[in-house]
Parts: sequence; structure tokens; C-alpha cells
Amino acid sequence: MNATGLVSPHGGRLVNRTGAKREAKEPAIAITLTQHQQCDLEMIAIGAMSPLEGFLGEADYHGVCERMTLANGTVWPIPITLAVRDDLAGRVKVGDRTSLLDDKGRLLGYLTVRERYKQDKRKQAIGVFKTEDMAHPGVKVVMEDGDTCLAGPIDVVTPRHDPMFPAHRLAPAQTRAAFEKHGWKTVVAFQTRNPIHRAHEYITKCAQEICDGLLIHPLMGATKDGDISPEVRMKCYEMLIANYYHPEHTMLAIMPAAMRYAGPREAIMHAIYRQNYGCSHLIVGRDHAGVGNYYGTYDAQQIFETLPPEGLEIQTLNFENTAWSKKAGGMVSEKSFPLMEGDRVSLSGTKVREMLSRGERPPAEFTRPEVADILIEAMRQGG
Repeated sequence: MNATGLVSPHGGRLVNRTGAKREAKEPAIAITLTQHQQCDLEMIAIGAMSPLEGFLGEADYHGVCERMTLANGTVWPIPITLAVRDDLAGRVKVGDRTSLLDDKGRLLGYLTVRERYKQDKRKQAIGVFKTEDMAHPGVKVVMEDGDTCLAGPIDVVTPRHDPMFPAHRLAPAQTRAAFEKHGWKTVVAFQTRNPIHRAHEYITKCAQEICDGLLIHPLMGATKDGDISPEVRMKCYEMLIANYYHPEHTMLAIMPAAMRYAGPREAIMHAIYRQNYGCSHLIVGRDHAGVGNYYGTYDAQQIFETLPPEGLEIQTLNFENTAWSKKAGGMVSEKSFPLMEGDRVSLSGTKVREMLSRGERPPAEFTRPEVADILIEAMRQGG
């Protein structure tokens, strides 16, 4: 814990790689970043990935894949790399300064190349995702990346051109300042990439009883095909917070990270992000950051038990699967109310999408009607 009463940044210091000036003479080599790499650049630059100051070197890369730590022993679960194609890598030497561009050719910043090394894609896939299956969206991104990693510190001129939701796009230093202004010492973060339904609302409000404040912190970086658009999700969050949460104890900000769908390891990554943003707690529920059937229901909770005591300062709030019970007349979990056949109002994502596509609201016990209306309208408009 630091002098403000909030948790300390991971590694003890909040990194800031923003504020660089455009160089008078641009480097000879420019690298166009993928969507995932652009997200990583922004997250490093604003301090959300503290203590990283740039893309991982080889020793850190292998430490993360093998032991879930950087070379110096700091807990770190997922490699953050700048992998490029061999034709480009062949032109880059250690010591070079390169420009980093977005997908429209606009300057984001610069990389000072300290290392070049080969990416071990199979090792990374098995270590991080527990699978080499190309149907896994995280594995697919890694396998389609280049084979050579360029490592070194970054200096960022503009973390993101034309950023979405600028009023809610707060860097860790800004969320920490906001928490101090509110007088919050303990803050619980809720990670989501979907609209919030009644079960999510229930666990966030349980968490609010424990902590001073709730940060609803949706991931708004690169996600997989089929996920609901950021614009639609933001409408749902704003509506829900305005009507169903206490304004003095609830805050909405977005996190511009890329989703990797790495299940347990990504849960640790999400915890590190939120510790850097100033949160003392993170909600970890059923199948956190999972996809398909690659991970066990509560693997993402159990992995935190394997970390050394000094691994993270942030704590997890673990929740069982929750749903509306007709018998109890409210939200329950498998821990708080016995299972009874036909008692729970629980719908699959496919079933919900089918209902929305027909203009039907799912039961009010599953989702707030206002959220359903936003989703129905979005489907009508093809969004």
C-alpha cells in the first residue's frame, strides 16, 4: 500500500511512457502494429502494464511461458511481445530506433530495439493457453503473428488516435486520483466484455458491501468475432449504472486491453491491470476470461492460490455461479441455496441471442428490460 492508502502499482512504480515528442528525423524503419499490439502499446504507455516499459526481451519471454514470472521473479502471466515478419525483422538491428504506426499509418511512438529473438509459438500456446488448437482465438493470434520478436523500451507520442469513449478512457494515474477524490481506500473492479445481466449485477453489489467503491471496468480493446460491439455495450453500462447503482459508490471507466481468452493466466493479468489502476480487489467468477471448454469452471480462481505470498497486492473476490431462483425469489448461488430441478432462470448465450433477434425480451429475472431493449434495437440495426 502506498502513501495515498491505495494499493501500490505492480512492481512498486507506475510507469508512464507517454509524452514523447515527434522526432525531427523519422527512423528509417517503421513497424505497423496489429490491433493486439496497438492495445498492448497503449496499456504499456499509460502504466496499466507496470512494471513493463516496453515489449518483453527473451529472458522475460521464456520466464513468463515457463514459470509465469519475469526474469527477476516478478509475477507476469502472459508474454507481451512485438512479433514481426521475417522480411521486416531482417532489416532491424539491435540498437536501431524504429517508428511504431497504427493500421492507418499514423505515428504512435518509437521503439529502441534492445533484443531480437525467435518466438516459440508452440511453447507459448501450451504454456499460456494450455492448447495448440487454432480454434482458440488467443492461439490463433499467436500463430498468425510473425516469428521474430523485437524487444525494448517504447516512447509514445500518442497512445491512440481517435480513441473511443474519451471521457471514460482513464489511465491508471487518473483512476487513482478519482478514487482519492471519492475517499475510497478499497475499490473492487469488475472485468467484463459483455453487457451486465442480473447475475453480474448481483455479484457486483455483493462486492460493494465489502469495498468502498466499485469500478465497472469493461475491456474495450481487441476481442473476438461475434462479441457485442463496444458502442452497444457502453450504452448498456451507462443505462444500468444510471438506474440501478449508487452514484457515490460506482464508477465507470474502460480498459483498452486486448482480450486473449487465456482463462486462468488471463485472470492474473486482469488482476495486475486492476492493481495498477488502484483497485484493491478483483471479482473473479465462473470461467473468468475463458472461451469454449478449454478451462475448468473455477480454474481462474484456483490459480491465485499458486502465487507466492508477495506475488500480488490486489485480492480476489471469488463468486460461484449465480442465477435467479424462483423458489427463493431472488439471486442465489450454489453456495447459498440448494439446486432444485427447474428452479433457476439460467439462459445460454445462444438462447438469449435467439430471443433478442426475434425482438423478445429475456425474462426480467435474467436481464434488466432496459438492457434487453438496447440489445434488441442493436440487432435490428445490424449492430
